[in-house]
Amino acid sequence: MYGAPQLPPDFVSLPYANPDAPTGGKIITGELGSYDSLNPLILKGSAPWQLRFLVYESLMGRNWDEPFALYGLLAESIEVGPNREWVEFTLRPEARFSDGSPVTVEDVMWSYQTLATKGHPRYRGLWDKIESMEQTGDASVQFTFNEENPELALIVGIRPILQKAQWEGLDFENSSLDLVPITSAPYVIGDYEAGRYVELTRNPDYWGKDLPFRRGTNNLDAIRLEFFADDTALFEAFKAGIINTIRETNAEKWKTQYDFPAVRSGDIVLSEVGHERPTGITGFVMNTRLPQFADWRVREAMIHAFNFEYINDTLTGGAQPRITSYFGNSLLGMREGPATGLVKDLLTPFADDLLPGALEGYTLPVSDGTARNRKNLARAIDLMAEAGWTVQDGVMKNADGTPFTFEILLQQGQGENVSMAEIFIRALERMGITAEVNMIDPAQYKERTTRFEFQMTTYRRGLSLSPGNEQTSYWGIDAADQEGSMNWMGVKSPAIEAMIAALLGAESRDDFLAATRALDRVLTTGRYVIPVQDRYAVSRIAHAKELTYPDSLPIYGDWLGFQPDVWWWEDK
Repeated sequence: MYGAPQLPPDFVSLPYANPDAPTGGKIITGELGSYDSLNPLILKGSAPWQLRFLVYESLMGRNWDEPFALYGLLAESIEVGPNREWVEFTLRPEARFSDGSPVTVEDVMWSYQTLATKGHPRYRGLWDKIESMEQTGDASVQFTFNEENPELALIVGIRPILQKAQWEGLDFENSSLDLVPITSAPYVIGDYEAGRYVELTRNPDYWGKDLPFRRGTNNLDAIRLEFFADDTALFEAFKAGIINTIRETNAEKWKTQYDFPAVRSGDIVLSEVGHERPTGITGFVMNTRLPQFADWRVREAMIHAFNFEYINDTLTGGAQPRITSYFGNSLLGMREGPATGLVKDLLTPFADDLLPGALEGYTLPVSDGTARNRKNLARAIDLMAEAGWTVQDGVMKNADGTPFTFEILLQQGQGENVSMAEIFIRALERMGITAEVNMIDPAQYKERTTRFEFQMTTYRRGLSLSPGNEQTSYWGIDAADQEGSMNWMGVKSPAIEAMIAALLGAESRDDFLAATRALDRVLTTGRYVIPVQDRYAVSRIAHAKELTYPDSLPIYGDWLGFQPDVWWWEDK
């Protein structure tokens, strides 16, 4: 996007990979919940999310050490128009699917059209920006765009490519456990049992194992995902050696509960992996489509009533910082105080519609750390009154006498979220508000959140150092009414649309930074989410001593906690 890629044409391996890493061994991870599908590319069903990254490949691939560059994977070369109004990919002649058949232009074109029309909604927005898709040679395909957007040339290169022949006569939109994907990726699904485990094995005949882009990656012979009903059962399975790696998001638990025999003997190693990516947003999202949370003052009241300092101290010993904005922990995040310079210029045209704090500056309320939280609760009650809700005979009601009540929807097995919700509910009771937790199984939870059938629930949206077109599916106006989108809060903001357009059209690094910082201000001051701890500030990974990763880590270092791309097994 900006300047030249970091790696030269003759690079030997990705900068954080060990090209001499041995192959072998198995990593066994623990996953919460269950699954009923092996297709992660559609809306229907619940598939292990890792399958999207482990068993599918794209025309281009990411170097996790730079945010705005891609390198050829299935594609051996890429050409773009003078203004990136079109992009052409030429496939590598050696690219093969796991059954040995070649990856063809026909497969590529079928994949793009199928994902755009029958795939998960996250794949559909790009299709509207493509004017035409045509085969331009035996191994080349060209995409021409209908708008000026320099990022499209990159986005179009990272869609998963499927084998067309496998889906002949089948309904792509129907989730199933019967069809095991045939793909071009290093791993294939070897064994699985519905809801219990999935085991992927490294394909010894993988076509790309000698590519510099792949050298030192995908070193493990097997990746097994074991599923558990709750986090307690998962942790006990790790202590018992049933799984051999775990990522701990609770700093207090990391400090106090990882002193069992396998750790003391050295069989389990405790590693902390840092990173430089944005915090994203994690917390309790409020559904603004519903009357309870349509008024920003009610949402601000909820944020005041949520006694973060006390909750954080109770659950993590106060060891984890709070998320303060969507792009926090990075250069992309909003700065303290009033908006200035280019950020102010972007926001000023929307001054009449922006919520308090967007231009003036905004910080989350801080409590005194006690359970009473009197000052913040008093402010919360005042905000509710401004929004038309007052305490009448000990109950928060509106002018019609309707009580303010709501449900916090949670997925079974998320113990820490339940604990936070219970403390929150006790605070709300002191305001005359009745809230209750509804725990449902993973399948029901996915169905309800897909349809936005909740009042308040937990929410996690990770963000990268290269935000772009995906922002429209996160917070765009059209996404608010599109089932399956990540716009769970239902925000419809012309200011957000304009900030996204500004970052997409940025012609310089300064323009891009200003646009993301302005977007961060509008999102944060929208009060759509009650932010909680930044559980991902550092990746705390406990793992078998044989599981090894390189000394040199990328700026997206914590990604290694999820995807063992460059880990290897070394007998010790």
